[in-house]
Amino acid sequence: MPLNSTPAGVQPSREPYHLDESDETAAPAPIESAVIQSRYGRTPTRRLRDRRILWALGGIFVVVLGAWVLWTGLDGASTQIEARDIGHTIIDEHTVSVTFEVSLPVNRTASCAVQALNESYSVVGWKIVDLPPSTLYNRSFTEILRTTDLSNTGLIYECWLT
Repeated sequence: MPLNSTPAGVQPSREPYHLDESDETAAPAPIESAVIQSRYGRTPTRRLRDRRILWALGGIFVVVLGAWVLWTGLDGASTQIEARDIGHTIIDEHTVSVTFEVSLPVNRTASCAVQALNESYSVVGWKIVDLPPSTLYNRSFTEILRTTDLSNTGLIYECWLT
C-alpha cells in the first residue's frame, strides 16, 4: 500500500488532523491596549525620545572623533625630536663613553637622559645632558658616564625639548 493512500472503504478527511481538541479552546491572542503598552514603556513618545537620544549620542561621537583627528593628525606645528644611539665604549670598571645623535629643531634647547646598563639590564649609571641651541638640525654628542658597577652597554634613554 502506498504511503499516502487511505485504507479501502475509509473516506479521507478534508479537515486538518488535530491531536488535541483543546486547540479550539486555546486562549485568545493578548489584546495590546494602550494601558498595557504604557505600563511597559512601549509608547510612541518613548520610541521617539529613544531615537532622538541615539541620534544625539551618535552626533556627539562624530564631533569628538573629528576633533581628535584634527588635534592629533593635522597638527603640523608639533615639534619633533629624535635620538639615536651611535655606540658606546667601556673605558674601565666605573666609566663608559656613550655616543649618540640628536635631531631637533634649529635654535632649540633640549635635554637627554643617558644611561648605562649591566649584564642583568639594571641601570648602573645615569646622567642628564643639556644640549645647547644650534643652527644644525642633526648633531652628534659623546658623554662620559660614571657607573656604580661594570656596565656592558651605554644607551640614550630619552630626549625632550626644554
